Amino acid sequence: MNTPNASVSLRLSRSARDRFLTFLKREPDALAVRFGAKRTGCSGYGYTIELAHSLDQADVAVEVEGVPFVLNRDHLALLEGTFIDFHREGINARFVFQNPNAVGACGCGESFTVTPQS
Repeated sequence: MNTPNASVSLRLSRSARDRFLTFLKREPDALAVRFGAKRTGCSGYGYTIELAHSLDQADVAVEVEGVPFVLNRDHLALLEGTFIDFHREGINARFVFQNPNAVGACGCGESFTVTPQS
């Protein structure tokens, strides 16, 4: 990956790490996991996770526990310090995020709020 390295700290549980590596193995042309945030939901932002097959000018790269990630430079402050876990409950499976920047979340847990920056 020819993308500048990020100065962002992410942490992964073992189950999240294993899940990301499984996704990457299934798609050998994927370069990394793209982790980001978008405006959505009733609280402001929602997390996005997808496989990155190409890189954008605004992307920065970081490797966490052997998993390559790319993040949009504009999302770094929102995602700094986030802990990503992966939970299985019966037939349901989902990523769970613990974000120290989030000051609130909607009742369903699909979106989060951060303190506005001045």
